[in-house]
Amino acid sequence: MRKSQPSAERLAFLDWEMGAFFHFGIRTFYEGRRDWDGKPMPLEGFAPTELDCEQWIATIKEAGAKYAILVCKHHDGFANWPSKHSEYHVGLTPWRNGRGDVVAEFVSACRKYDIKIGLYYSPAEIGYGDRSAKEHDDYFIAQVSELLSGYGQIDYLWFDGCGSEGHEYDKERIVKAIRGLQPNILIFNMWDPDTRWVGNEAGIAGVENSDWVSELDFSVMTSRKDALDGKEFLPAECDFMMRDHNWFYSEYDVHTVKSVEELVGLYYYSVGNGANFLINIGPDRRGLLPNVDAIRLKEFGAEIRRRFQNPLPSSLVESENGAAIELSEQRLVNHIVIGEDMETGGRVSEFSILVKSRLIYRPKVIYAGKAIGHKRIIQFPPIRAKSLIVRVDQSSGGYKLIKPEAYYI
Repeated sequence: MRKSQPSAERLAFLDWEMGAFFHFGIRTFYEGRRDWDGKPMPLEGFAPTELDCEQWIATIKEAGAKYAILVCKHHDGFANWPSKHSEYHVGLTPWRNGRGDVVAEFVSACRKYDIKIGLYYSPAEIGYGDRSAKEHDDYFIAQVSELLSGYGQIDYLWFDGCGSEGHEYDKERIVKAIRGLQPNILIFNMWDPDTRWVGNEAGIAGVENSDWVSELDFSVMTSRKDALDGKEFLPAECDFMMRDHNWFYSEYDVHTVKSVEELVGLYYYSVGNGANFLINIGPDRRGLLPNVDAIRLKEFGAEIRRRFQNPLPSSLVESENGAAIELSEQRLVNHIVIGEDMETGGRVSEFSILVKSRLIYRPKVIYAGKAIGHKRIIQFPPIRAKSLIVRVDQSSGGYKLIKPEAYYI
């Protein structure tokens, strides 16, 4: 049985489609550090002399992103805000004479550019096993409460399961604290989730991706899955790195910055399969997005607009088992974009695309797919067509297709 119909907040998340992840903190200033290596990173090393979160957010806005996520505390324990519950935070660094607050500047920039605000917090950190379970829960809740009470409305809270594989948290207490402070917030993947991790860090959702799931992947460090109480509507998010080897900035991997071609491919594999696209860029030691990464992201956004801002002129003819795109004239086509009205939660489980033209007398199947959901970008070899038919072959009930559109790219 399905546990619930989609909430308005979860449906809205799908409309965000594209977001940016910013891994920035003490580790930015210590080249070569890795998760859980335990190597010291003294506070005096934190020195982003040109920090400009507006540059970050203006860049992703131009690229087409609708939301952004800042790493507030990673596994190293460093807090990007002046936390009263830690001795390892930005307020104890020399930066801005101890009066700096990266979280505050990030939130302000997001609001200026009308970008949804996401905050990342790692529940686990180096040395957390030295505390009792209750002591760590107290610390965890205290810090998250600072983030959720000190910066106005926060749209998204991103928890990372990495490092928590063997630890039991007081989930009910944690969720009660979060929901009490921010009733409309979306939570990523853990405890009381609204969205889910796609299960890889390559940015790819499969063609069978459905928003209805009965279990969740936990972290990259385990094959463990968390069972849900029945099937639930949880949109998937596909996180990946702009560079091949590092979430945080490195001066040695600029040659691995992804090409526009590869980024477009990942857009097809994520948004094109009904999931969200979440690209990570590590701001550099100046506190700015690296020039190469920023330029590439803008080029990618321009290419997506070029491809999809001008559908071919057409009209729509609905039928009992789908709809037909009637082109204004016979011409080459190689893409269709379709979606469902998600108020019903996405009910199509199998569909086909058929083509008809002046010389194709009876419609011919050129594509067979699985779920439709929020959006499907279907690419096929160019074919001359006058009519393209979206045929629903199997569904779990009544459905409504959002106007399909055809493109020649």
